[in-house]
Amino acid sequence: MELPLETVALFALKLAYEREGESPILRDDPIMSDYEREVFGLLVRRRDVEGIQFRVGHCVGLALEAIGGADTVLGHELHRLVVNFSAARTMDQLDNPLVALKDYLKDIV
Repeated sequence: MELPLETVALFALKLAYEREGESPILRDDPIMSDYEREVFGLLVRRRDVEGIQFRVGHCVGLALEAIGGADTVLGHELHRLVVNFSAARTMDQLDNPLVALKDYLKDIV
């Protein structure tokens, strides 16, 4: 689960901060320090659903703002997906919304 969480964070931060013509944001970029696989791994081992949701929500919130908010076509779907992810109450319930969020962010990056 750590890799998909890190991937969601990476794609979200790419949307928020990466600009055309500049160096791409990579997994080892300093901006990823709070969202790297080891950080998510610790949260997963602790089964800290709220901690995971907080970190993912922060990244996706930045991406949502970067694409114009929930009132845009892309933003509406992203908002819907993050709401589904935030509604999960157990680790098992995070899986499907996480995959949907990752796939959507991958498509729009």
